[in-house]
Amino acid sequence: MAKKNVGVHERLQGIGREFVDVCHYVILFLISVVVVWTAGKEFIYIVQKGSADLKDILMLFIYLELLAMIGIYFKTHRLPVQFLIFIAITALSRHLVVDVQAVSDYFHLWLLATISVAIMLLSGSIVILTWTAKTFGRPEDNLDKQHANLTVKALLPDNAQAPDSHTKHRRE
Repeated sequence: MAKKNVGVHERLQGIGREFVDVCHYVILFLISVVVVWTAGKEFIYIVQKGSADLKDILMLFIYLELLAMIGIYFKTHRLPVQFLIFIAITALSRHLVVDVQAVSDYFHLWLLATISVAIMLLSGSIVILTWTAKTFGRPEDNLDKQHANLTVKALLPDNAQAPDSHTKHRRE
């Protein structure tokens, strides 16, 4: 028997979660449409030009990484920071290959060194994020468990106890 007297706070929490989920889906869908549209325009430009330069290919990789990040969110309901860092590394690499050649010799050296150090720092941050996620877990994993426990408690009768989420169940 479901709990009939669910508090206003729990109802508002549920409505708020649903509203945020709907907003995420709508905005991510719109971003997906814009990315596909822009990537399509870039591809048409490449076809009309008759050849693809390295800057064009790297730009298409940035679009691909954006779409992959959005796809991962739709599948897992998580937005991995690592993909944003991958996009930043690709953008810096594109800048390094395309734009650095057009600056003066003195500034060229400092810009080259700065971008290279930034790419190394971003790569190091990916290593650290991956290691900490494997070693300590992700914060959102605990939020998922808490949300599941609150949902179970709301469905139980008033005098029932929710099972401990840390208890391992075995089949006999």
